[in-house]
Amino acid sequence: MGEYGIIFYKNSRKGGGGMYGIGQRVVHPMHGAGVIENVTEELLYGAARTYYVFRQAVSGLVLKLPTDNCEAIGVRLLYDRERMDAVLSAIPSLTVEEERNWNRRYRENMARLKSGDLLEVAWVIKGLMWRDHRRGLSNGERKMLHSAKQILISEVVLVEGTDDYPAVEQRINEAMMLGA
Repeated sequence: MGEYGIIFYKNSRKGGGGMYGIGQRVVHPMHGAGVIENVTEELLYGAARTYYVFRQAVSGLVLKLPTDNCEAIGVRLLYDRERMDAVLSAIPSLTVEEERNWNRRYRENMARLKSGDLLEVAWVIKGLMWRDHRRGLSNGERKMLHSAKQILISEVVLVEGTDDYPAVEQRINEAMMLGA
């Protein structure tokens, strides 16, 4: 038995075991967009479970997502080009209200990120960027801003079929600083 009670049990390159297939591009609400690279079964404390092996597009982070829990986690398919364009064009018109209480603001932003909705993610980015511009951010909010940007950038690059991450980030930064 391996560390944490995990025994690697079976590896499958043919897919199966859930609603997504190998090679499919999906989004994890807290890690961004990536690709299902494999489907694997593992024995964990005596019970076999099936996992998607997910590689995040921007950072290369690899996660194992339980196939039977993906819907509850909020894993979803990528937005199509039309929906992505609508999100990006809506960014300048997003208005941000500033919650003065740090704890309440953090909880509210975290709930928006976990929603998996890119417009909500954009709202978090815009709010934190404007707060940083006016007052600065705490370390926790700076990390949240970085994570939120990676979530948005990772999906934009996959939808647009580009690997020019700096150009995508620059476009997003410019859109975020318009309006508010």
